[in-house]
Amino acid sequence: MESLVEEILKTADREIALIGEKVLEGRRISEEEALKLYRSNQLTLVGLLAEFVNRKKNGMNAYFIINRQINPTNICMYQCDFCAFGVTRSDPKAYEMTLEEILKKVEETVRAGGREVHIVGGIPSHWDYGRYIDIVREIKKRFPSVAVKAWTAVEIHHMAKISGKSYEEVLKELLDAGLDAIPGGGAEIFSERVRRIIAPYKASAEEYLEVHRTAHKLGIPTNVTMLYGHVETLEERVRHMATVRELQDETGGFQVFIPLAYWPEGTRLGGSRTSSVDDLKTIAVSRIFLDNFDHIKAYWVTLGERVAQIALNFGADDIDGTIEEERIVHSAGTDSARGHPAERLVSMIKKAGKVPVERDTFYRTIKVYD
Repeated sequence: MESLVEEILKTADREIALIGEKVLEGRRISEEEALKLYRSNQLTLVGLLAEFVNRKKNGMNAYFIINRQINPTNICMYQCDFCAFGVTRSDPKAYEMTLEEILKKVEETVRAGGREVHIVGGIPSHWDYGRYIDIVREIKKRFPSVAVKAWTAVEIHHMAKISGKSYEEVLKELLDAGLDAIPGGGAEIFSERVRRIIAPYKASAEEYLEVHRTAHKLGIPTNVTMLYGHVETLEERVRHMATVRELQDETGGFQVFIPLAYWPEGTRLGGSRTSSVDDLKTIAVSRIFLDNFDHIKAYWVTLGERVAQIALNFGADDIDGTIEEERIVHSAGTDSARGHPAERLVSMIKKAGKVPVERDTFYRTIKVYD
């Protein structure tokens, strides 16, 4: 593949060719160079460079997991303008799951061979601190083989506020209850300009990052996201990635970077859907720029199946999992399925020309499909 990229670089404009040479040599690119890739009209070349990096790290493997996303409530005190999921407690669409309802869904996941539950939801002002801890503890007590990936940094920041505890104290209690990993939601864009527009009341970028830094120091692996396609600039996207790269240099605790395409339907913010070209460029640039990450996720729920398949040849190596009943993005208008059986994910990956690999929460291989 390297020789193919070298040949194509000969036809590229000089600036892109020089960046390509750095990538082939395994050298880190700058924010300025990442912006040049973003603004380049040479999509195929940018994708090839990203795929070159990906294959050095992951070969032809593309990962998925048998999991379930559980959103315990859609009641949220923050009411962010970019979100169509969160509602007030008095809204007719408001719901709260009981602990037994949550446990029943976990049981269904275990029966289907699931290895992970991903728990994230709204932030109700009337929930007490113990409720968050109890959900993790009861799941782990009844289903010890299931990995619990629960509560975003925004939720953990809220838990610290209402309990008067430090991030470290909250995370240690979650660890004692059985927490295995932390999802990446809530990062949005780290630009304070953007956050004042789309989510002015939730945890700041610094607070989000400090939760993850603390988790890494405690040995808790975490994921990190970037919500793109709303009011941010390309410069702000790249600065977001640079901030992530800096923290990864410091701690090494992030497992995967997840670009999340913004879906505008039903939101107060409005706007339009990202283009497929923008989606693929974002995957590719993140793969090239985040040289200290092993994994880049093409989240099939926000990208759609077809773009996610193409993204597996633009630097991504993971498409997430079976999920079962994702609600957050679906409330904003995505027309993708709410969940997929494992066989469907295997087929998607094979049709993308990659080798499907079932993984666990920590990217350990469970099964390779020839």
